[in-house]
Amino acid sequence: MNLNNVHLVIMAGGIGSRFWPMSTTDLPKQFLDVLGCGRTLLQLTADRFKGVCLPENIWVVTSAKYADIVKEQLPDMASDHILLEPCRRNTAPCIAYVSWKIKARNPKANIVVTPSDHVVMDVREFARVIESSLKFTADSDAIVTLGMKATRPETGYGYIEADMSMACPSNKEIYRVDAFREKPDAETAKRYLQRKNYFWNSGIFIWNVSTIVNALRVYQPSISEIFERLLPYYYTDKEQQMIDEMFPMCDNISIDYAVMEKADEIYVFLASFGWSDLGTWSSLHDNVKRDAHNNACLGENIRLYESRNCMVHTTEEKRTIVQGLDGYIVAEKNDCLLICRLTEEQRIREFLNEQ
Repeated sequence: MNLNNVHLVIMAGGIGSRFWPMSTTDLPKQFLDVLGCGRTLLQLTADRFKGVCLPENIWVVTSAKYADIVKEQLPDMASDHILLEPCRRNTAPCIAYVSWKIKARNPKANIVVTPSDHVVMDVREFARVIESSLKFTADSDAIVTLGMKATRPETGYGYIEADMSMACPSNKEIYRVDAFREKPDAETAKRYLQRKNYFWNSGIFIWNVSTIVNALRVYQPSISEIFERLLPYYYTDKEQQMIDEMFPMCDNISIDYAVMEKADEIYVFLASFGWSDLGTWSSLHDNVKRDAHNNACLGENIRLYESRNCMVHTTEEKRTIVQGLDGYIVAEKNDCLLICRLTEEQRIREFLNEQ
């Protein structure tokens, strides 16, 4: 595998509303040191690809308002590798933009697309899975997504239904995808967990650039036409001006709906490397140190009494005392306070919209 052809695309345009009040539109969770380890989620994402992808082949697609934050957190990244969306249009236009731009200079590129807010505990195994997937897609029309073994009836993730009848001859860890499933309700999630062919959809994709460009041309011709028209402007002084003008014309559609649920050559690599998408307070609770009563606390001055199964997050060294709670989120930032049952956290976005 030619390392010069390996490109990493980090999608960093989300606002992380389910992580309110820690994550806000001004400073979303991907730009925060959520784990208290001294590195933001964006930095950790770039870190785990060291040795897998050359630094000069890393790209970040984000909102224009976060340009300076990305430059500050990834100071070695070339400015023309930070692609700025003038408005939010979901993942398909995001992926189309960076794919057409990469292909303009490297038609043999082999690409990994990843969100910027995931946690990976076993970085060595993660690198092995990525490299194995890249070998599989380098000279084929295959699209590979990483499926994580489900360990609980999670309602916050989408699922992949895999055809387990036969592994691919060239890679015994890769199987065909039967279907993509939306985030389920609690009962459906329990059924998925009992079956052995349902896996969490990680949202991490691997493909060669010709494969994804051709798939978008077939299944999303209107989006493809926009980025074809922009070919003369990539890597020029007029690129951002033209993107600002044309990007809002794209349909607001995810790559799952745009391509994954329509294309034929879709495969899943069944992986396990301590993954979490860190999209919820529950996932943070599961990924940080907990006390004997299963409480997780991130803050300088937190004391708990007769409490268990809680996630407590405070800032600015505020003194916090929690008594008698079981299974609650207590989170404070910038004069905002959230107290919510962990089992009801999917409603946080709903609560915010009612303000």
